[in-house]
Amino acid sequence: MKLEQINDSKNGYFRAFDNEIEAGRMTYTWAGTDKFIIDHTEVNPDFAGQSVGKKMVMEAVQYARENNLKILPLCPFAKSVFDKTKEIQDLLF
Repeated sequence: MKLEQINDSKNGYFRAFDNEIEAGRMTYTWAGTDKFIIDHTEVNPDFAGQSVGKKMVMEAVQYARENNLKILPLCPFAKSVFDKTKEIQDLLF
């Protein structure tokens, strides 16, 4: 499975895909220049049980760490990943 990020000045998304089939998409909106809000996570039902959503959240975490950013997970799924994973909670704003 591959992950990619599409980003512009106001919003963007992380996309997971396998053999050209979109496995999932997680969208976000910028809140200034140093924060972004994860607002929606969706996983293709054909990929259920493969941790696609968590992989996208962790890709966002890696992006935030590399770029000195903070994250607000308004999406219930992303929030649950942050709630359960202590080592990424330092990125919360």
